[in-house]
Amino acid sequence: MDIRGKRILVAGIGKSGLAAARFLKAREARVTVSDARPASRIPELTRLLDEGIMVETGHHGLLTFRRQDHIIVSPGIPMDVPELKQVRALGMHIIGELELGAEFLQGQIIAITGSNGKTTTTTLVGEILKASGLPTLVGGNIGKPVTDMVDSSTPETWSVLEVSSFQLETIETFRPRIAAVLNITPDHLDRHGSFENYAAAKKRITENQTPEDFLVLNAEDEPTKLVAAKTKAQIYWFSGRRQVKRGAFVDRDAIVFRRAEGGAFEAVLPLSEITLAGAHNVENVCAAVAMAKLAGVSNEVIRSAVARFKAVEHRLEFTRELDGVRYYNDSKATNVDATVKAIEAFTGSIHLILGGKDKDSNYATMAPLLRERVKTVITIGTAAEKIERQLAGVVKIESAGTMERAVRRAKELAVPGDTVLLAPACASFDQFDSYEHRGRVFKELVTAL
Repeated sequence: MDIRGKRILVAGIGKSGLAAARFLKAREARVTVSDARPASRIPELTRLLDEGIMVETGHHGLLTFRRQDHIIVSPGIPMDVPELKQVRALGMHIIGELELGAEFLQGQIIAITGSNGKTTTTTLVGEILKASGLPTLVGGNIGKPVTDMVDSSTPETWSVLEVSSFQLETIETFRPRIAAVLNITPDHLDRHGSFENYAAAKKRITENQTPEDFLVLNAEDEPTKLVAAKTKAQIYWFSGRRQVKRGAFVDRDAIVFRRAEGGAFEAVLPLSEITLAGAHNVENVCAAVAMAKLAGVSNEVIRSAVARFKAVEHRLEFTRELDGVRYYNDSKATNVDATVKAIEAFTGSIHLILGGKDKDSNYATMAPLLRERVKTVITIGTAAEKIERQLAGVVKIESAGTMERAVRRAKELAVPGDTVLLAPACASFDQFDSYEHRGRVFKELVTAL
């Protein structure tokens, strides 16, 4: 992409938008950033102006968009906003920060997507590769934006990227050496409009791969299995339940890897050494094992790295035990399927905090599991009324409204041996800045009990 001297607009001044704007400015582009928020809500405004970056706030101006050579759109901005629709109709070049950064990254890319588990799996793959001595960077949808990773990359670097459906909507040439789709379950339907559109965005992770590349897929997830028909890459599978033709799977009490169809398989690590809770995390480890093996890492290194790996913050994170009650923070459970997996990690006696900003989800699908394992649902946020309506008669429900009242009520209800679980099945943006902010507030409240 030709940058120097070009007029380039960055739409959205979030974390990745800021990184993209500074990346472009450093390469002598004429950069403008545009954000619909008022200037008072953009703390970086003065610094951006001091750096010579033009700033438009309070709206997206169509004329501003039309005057550009390129547009970099942040993942938080839908592609159907009127300004983007109009300039796209005019044939203007529009990509996302992932595509921009990946064009300049040196070395090999491992890209991981999925409705659930991608942060844990991405972090684990990064730790395994680092333990092997390979130069490794980790970022994308977590940690560092891709444009912030470019200057640290070399031809020997492995960049392990978590990628979201929003980021994949705006790729053109993005091509991972190893790609993985962990699962595809309903999420972000308020943004994508339908499950089919959401799944189509996820499948784009492999559209530029070649027969020299690898695609790792979940053998137990039907929508994910369909991605196999869309790729030119070599397919490897993972499963926590049964043998696969080639890839990583559970055999008795261990995770094993089979490199070739019909070939022998290698024992990589015993299940007893996985410290992460839940059957879904066994699948995540299987996926990580497959990717690490394809990157050339030895079984010994994989085993020791997995044994050392602890839960990522906000993902079934043990927070505290008080009066015989254990508290867990799974604020990253932002959709129904993630909440189901969180509940399944415990045998029962759960007081579940649900709610936040609805994403056009169907909470009624959780009914059988709630009856089996949950004592009380405590609702918060703007989705509370919908949750209470869809789960009426299924389980005891109490409306708390705020996180503070929810934590206090959970403590009053719980008895020794119970579990208090924050797994909201919703986005956080009604009451919090992010799922991280929501999880930190939960932990602070629990710690203060």
